Amino acid sequence: MFKAFKEKFDKLVSSIKLKTLSRDELEKYRDEFVLFLVENDVAFEVAEKIFDGFLESIEEHKINRFKDVEGELKELFKNYIHRILKSLEPDSLEDRIRRLESRPYKIMFIGVNGVGKTTSLAKVGYRLKKSGLLPLLVCSDTFRAGAIEQLKTHAERLSLPFFSTTYGHDPAAVAYDAISYAESRKYDVVLIDTAGRQYSNVNLMNELSKVARINNPNEIVLVLDSLTGYDAYTQAKEFHDHVGFDYLIFTKVDADVKGGAILTVTYEFRKPIQYLGVGQRYEDLKPFNSDEMIKLMFGG
Repeated sequence: MFKAFKEKFDKLVSSIKLKTLSRDELEKYRDEFVLFLVENDVAFEVAEKIFDGFLESIEEHKINRFKDVEGELKELFKNYIHRILKSLEPDSLEDRIRRLESRPYKIMFIGVNGVGKTTSLAKVGYRLKKSGLLPLLVCSDTFRAGAIEQLKTHAERLSLPFFSTTYGHDPAAVAYDAISYAESRKYDVVLIDTAGRQYSNVNLMNELSKVARINNPNEIVLVLDSLTGYDAYTQAKEFHDHVGFDYLIFTKVDADVKGGAILTVTYEFRKPIQYLGVGQRYEDLKPFNSDEMIKLMFGG
């Protein structure tokens, strides 16, 4: 994971020749820093914001001169990114559910087609069951052929309860009925799958907003593919503007060598990453840990 990010960062730092670590000196290398981030799938406008924020952090530390300027520069940038990720590290989903007095806890999953949204929902269901909670898996995707069967298969494999109706029904109504069903049977959590929305389709995004408005979920989780680079930022922006979201799940992180999509979205929207998908098995869903992420990105 993030092999390219680490290698290019080491190359960048070794190419910078500074006598002092100051804002004015580092400003001369703006283009190199921004290019490094963009080459690692960070959106250009976000890359510039990251560099500006880093310069401000240098001023805050009032750093003037070091014996090992290269080493200090590397450490300072690593610590700057670490502070950002650390501030967005969430508490556990299980703890949030258990703190809620009135159940079920309602979680709505959103994302475009192909990012692994339905599989991620099933993985969350697996984790919750392992922790002693009982989730209901709900398919309110009445649009995509095979969507109901896909989630139903996951539910059967996990021996978890499943709720859906038939294709063509109103997605908001399906979710509403599922919540009532869960309340009557004392389920702890309702995991609501939704149709994969192409963010450019305004009508579909409005329908998704309706599902959220009518059912008032405790949280909305946006699922993004870490390999999509800049497009992950575009997706997040559209979902943020039309629907809103509270937490993030990034999939296919085990194959991500750059890490820029994760850095872009978290920096721009300041939303916590709940999980990282690192494989195909149900157990291949890791709670986000900023310390582990920094080690993967920068080494050490």
